[in-house]
Amino acid sequence: MTVVGWVQQGCSIVKNIRWLAVIAAMIIIAPSLAEARAGAGSSAGSRGSKTDQAPAPTQTAPTAKPVERSTTPQQPAQKSATTAATPAAPQSGGFMARNPFLSGLMGGMLGAGLFGMMFGGGFAGGLGGGAGMLGLLLQVLLIGGVAYLAVRLFRGWSAARAQPAGPASTYAYAASPGMTEAPMARSGGPLLVGSASAQLAIAADDYTTFEATLSEIQTAYGKGDLATLRGLATPEMLGYFSEQLSANASRGVENKVEAVKLEQGDLSEAWSEAGLDYATVAMRFSMIDVTRRIADGSIVEGSDRDRTEAREVWTFLRSRGGKWILSAIQQT
Repeated sequence: MTVVGWVQQGCSIVKNIRWLAVIAAMIIIAPSLAEARAGAGSSAGSRGSKTDQAPAPTQTAPTAKPVERSTTPQQPAQKSATTAATPAAPQSGGFMARNPFLSGLMGGMLGAGLFGMMFGGGFAGGLGGGAGMLGLLLQVLLIGGVAYLAVRLFRGWSAARAQPAGPASTYAYAASPGMTEAPMARSGGPLLVGSASAQLAIAADDYTTFEATLSEIQTAYGKGDLATLRGLATPEMLGYFSEQLSANASRGVENKVEAVKLEQGDLSEAWSEAGLDYATVAMRFSMIDVTRRIADGSIVEGSDRDRTEAREVWTFLRSRGGKWILSAIQQT
């Protein structure tokens, strides 16, 4: 091969390496930029005592990733109801092992007979011949009678303890308040379905608030408006949003989220604890999600015309009589 041929082949190899480097860089950067909306790419926040538990499945989100970051301390493992309801294992051993008093009594009587035999008094206390045999039989009968009486008494006592103190309850627990099914601020739209595990009634106004808060948080995040986010989320979630915005600024990009629209929503669970109400909602929503380079405004990821779709599980909390704010986001 001539020198010119070697040079051409070398140039071709260099071009291929450059293209491979560009493709590799796109693969590495794409995931971090594609998940650019508020709270995207991670599962973080607090759900009260349910922080370590998976939310109840819904049609919108049959599964959800566990919370990865939270300021709520991890709850100690609780003994399951099945374990607590399991009766104690029966004691091992025979009747004598379960009744030490009777075994001691019979052992004492038998020992007394053996003691008499060792010192010449005979097993029956010194009676000889037939009288000794008769005494032996009397002792055996006496021991058998005492054992029989003890067994009868023990069985009667056990049966009395097994009797229930009163009539059994018809239900194992009180019925939960009825859940109100309502569209999330949309006539003819998908319904939020109440969960059987819910212990807090959620009304139509609450669903409207969830949808409005979803849009307000994403829009405020797109503007980098921490002041607005402070009134829409817990301090913990505000800290996570601030971290995301700082990371974008460090990379020289900004994320704009606009025209957020809820497509489908299901109530996963709702409950009250420690003076707070919680509601976990699975939501599928679409939006205009675009990431631009701050220096020149060029689009790095997303589109300013095409809508993208996301599916997440959001948990809201409120104090009694207060307004709902965001307390956790989980990816599906």
